[in-house]
Amino acid sequence: MVNLNVSLRPAVPNDQGRIANLIYFESHVHRHLDWRSPLDWLGADEFWVLEQGNQLVAVFACPSDPPGIAWIRLFAHARSIPVERAWDALWQVAQDAVQKNNHQTVAAINLQQWFGALLKKSGFTPEQQIVVLEHSITASANGAQKASAPIRQMTENDLPAVAALDAAAFKPLWQNSQVSLQMAFTQAGLATVIEEDGKLIAYQISTINPFGMHLARLAVSPDRQGRGFGYALGQDLLQYASNNIPGRVTVNTQADNQPSLSLYKKLGFSLTGEQYPVYVFLDDRS
Repeated sequence: MVNLNVSLRPAVPNDQGRIANLIYFESHVHRHLDWRSPLDWLGADEFWVLEQGNQLVAVFACPSDPPGIAWIRLFAHARSIPVERAWDALWQVAQDAVQKNNHQTVAAINLQQWFGALLKKSGFTPEQQIVVLEHSITASANGAQKASAPIRQMTENDLPAVAALDAAAFKPLWQNSQVSLQMAFTQAGLATVIEEDGKLIAYQISTINPFGMHLARLAVSPDRQGRGFGYALGQDLLQYASNNIPGRVTVNTQADNQPSLSLYKKLGFSLTGEQYPVYVFLDDRS
């Protein structure tokens, strides 16, 4: 590790206040798009800080969730230490931990140019692009059409089935654990499901924000796809927004996910032009 006259150690709950100061008052801060605040991950093994004397000068967290996938959920540093030096010190210990833990995939969504430069320098490669779509909503009787499938509100008892469906519908990089889905459900403005023959086959979770709503998660069981269940959930969401929260509904998806893009465009969403690259690091050291 580069000699910075600093000490590196695991983060502990007592660091919360100083980490919060880095997050809210420093300019170089990467925060993953997550259901949890970065501070909620305190206590996880893959969460470290750099100290210089009594000052906490940098922080890095990449806890694994779901198993095998370690998203970089937080990196921040103080202006008193160069960004490259803070990153190199923390990334080295993170990389060693990742190799120790069964060669996990490390991934990051690049939201800022400076962070992307660090990822490229450290051997991360671009995997795909996240694109943003939006649908303008007005409070009008001519809003979205009524959904055609039987839809009900999600309950906490549905979460095990929702997690199983999520794991079946998404590739490992994009799966959410039941713990994360529990957080999503808790924060939802609207969470709905569709059942068929007593089995949960589709769900969506959307949040409310100052501009309208965000469709954060939508999945249909692979053996039920292509039958209009995702479209029905989307219609129901747009109708809810039209009746309750005029503004806009946004959604993110992968630029190469043609089924999702086709669904959202059929629902009336259009691309905003915003794109965010996803970088992946695969440790091939023996």
